[in-house]
Amino acid sequence: MSATTIQPESISKTRTIPMYKVIFLNDPKTTVEFVIAVLKVIFNKSSEEAKRITMEVHETGCGLAGIYTKELAELKVDQTLSQAKTYKYPLQVTMEPA
Repeated sequence: MSATTIQPESISKTRTIPMYKVIFLNDPKTTVEFVIAVLKVIFNKSSEEAKRITMEVHETGCGLAGIYTKELAELKVDQTLSQAKTYKYPLQVTMEPA
């Protein structure tokens, strides 16, 4: 009976998918109601979580909306900025590596 050996090249390494933070930035014109609505609709946040994030943005200047894969983070940023533009709000949303 022959022994089977596993070659190092055949062992797959587990890679983690890079994740990105989506961050809302405070501005003096975008309404609290609009930010809450966006967080609920685009980011699937509960009313309580959306209010908490909105207050964090208002009080500290920025707030974390969520952590997502790059593609999903880009999509949520684009959707948010599109809605802000539609309603003529200067809301800024950024993404950065988590």
